[in-house]
Amino acid sequence: MNIGLSRAGRLTLALAAWLVLAPAPAFAQREPVLVPEVSQSLIEVRQGFTGARLLLYGAVIDPAGAASAEDYDIVVVLKGPAEPIRLREKDRIAGIWMNAGASDFRSAPSFFAVVSSRPINEIVDERTAAIFELGTDFIQLSPSGQIEPEEQARFARGLVELRRRQGLYQENPGGVRISEKVLYQARINLPSNVTTGPYTAETFAIARGRVLTSATARIEVVKTGLEGRVVTAAQRWSFLYGLGAIALSLGMGWLAGRMFAKA
Repeated sequence: MNIGLSRAGRLTLALAAWLVLAPAPAFAQREPVLVPEVSQSLIEVRQGFTGARLLLYGAVIDPAGAASAEDYDIVVVLKGPAEPIRLREKDRIAGIWMNAGASDFRSAPSFFAVVSSRPINEIVDERTAAIFELGTDFIQLSPSGQIEPEEQARFARGLVELRRRQGLYQENPGGVRISEKVLYQARINLPSNVTTGPYTAETFAIARGRVLTSATARIEVVKTGLEGRVVTAAQRWSFLYGLGAIALSLGMGWLAGRMFAKA
């Protein structure tokens, strides 16, 4: 008879196994161990999808035992698939809005959220935050092309601000709850306009301004139903899908022409 374990049950079992099987030398070191989990490892995007609310939780195990565990801060960074993007700037010229400049980014994350137990500037210094991308101001956007550093920084700020307004870039200081210096939980909202693909949730345990350890959980966002089948067909049979799209466009144009001709 198969007995299914819930995610919380598996987490508890993993903690117990680690405590029992961990070799003695492991307890001699002071680095904690992170055991992360996520409420949904697969998010299905169907017609009428209004978003999802993710629960990211787990435990920070101190090798010396709970009695000597120190006060850790937890930061969770959730990233969506990276994608190239061109950002254009519009300006009013002679009373007409026109494209005045542009900047290309090779790998901007389609989604980026940071949730922490305290404000990031109270946890680490700016250099550490930049290394681990602990905040929307520290996203590594990988710009391309020739552009002045000042202009590049301005376009990067514009991209971050644009995606903040779209709900795709988020920060929530104080959004992580830590219980008994061991268990933590955080919630992140995925809006309805998220990009499908693989997402990574990286959790950092930090103390005294230093990242002690980190662990990664993976989440997959996929389209299902008719939209999902269309996307799959477009990826697997791209040439035939392109021919079909052209034929459909020509057919619709011919049909519209015939209808207006009769009118």
